[in-house]
Amino acid sequence: MVNDLDDDAATRDFKELQDALLSTESVEQFLHEMSILAAGLVRGGLSCGMTVESNGRPMTVACSDPVAAQVDEVQYKLDDGPCLHAMRDGHTVRIEDTTRMKDTSVEARWPEFEARAASHGIRSCLALPLTADGRSIGAINLYARTASAFGTAEARRAENFAENASGALPLALRLSSHVLLIEQLRSSLSSRAVIDQALGIIMAREHCSQSRAFAILRSASQNSNVKLREIASAIVTSVTGEPPQPPPPFEDALTASQLLAPARRPGRGRPAG
Repeated sequence: MVNDLDDDAATRDFKELQDALLSTESVEQFLHEMSILAAGLVRGGLSCGMTVESNGRPMTVACSDPVAAQVDEVQYKLDDGPCLHAMRDGHTVRIEDTTRMKDTSVEARWPEFEARAASHGIRSCLALPLTADGRSIGAINLYARTASAFGTAEARRAENFAENASGALPLALRLSSHVLLIEQLRSSLSSRAVIDQALGIIMAREHCSQSRAFAILRSASQNSNVKLREIASAIVTSVTGEPPQPPPPFEDALTASQLLAPARRPGRGRPAG
């Protein structure tokens, strides 16, 4: 029965991550949604921060609320703490009670961090590594306002969530790269349209071929140290009295599905006529 409940929770968490991945429009928004979902894993009011390493330095790329970012920052300044350990060593780290030093003789692993976390109202922590292709890419940092908030069941659900998140994050980054590619293609199409218009104007003025018109345009760009597109745009504007128009609608409607869809094989389409 317990395993069935765990499976149901894991399925719900996976479905929520999938929905977030499909509905968000950027990696930043997806990471934020992921941190919100992680913060809802355990009852009692969690905060969640997501840490990645950029240029050798840890940074919080998303958080459910300011408290998570503040407690993450404590670890970055100390260059030590549960989330950094989870990210660097690839192991889950749990702190049962950040105030235990006051009541027991138990020695804290990160005494300064735990004291500062307690000052922010955080009593217990759970840090889980995010991995991709066998290497650590970050950590999910869960902070609770009650002691011992992460029992066996809660930790298992958080670990399942981190495993699903580890699979979703590289996919989100890959989709983001496709979006960037599309934007670059759109920009290239727009530049090409402006340059073609300018070439037509030069050809009409100079009564020359397209190759000669392009040589004139390129020479003007090099001599003035101004980008080719900007020179072309100025030529079109000087003649038409308005900035160049964007590409035709069918070019502007270029989508990821069109770029990524496999080419239709001959004979697979609808019969002609």
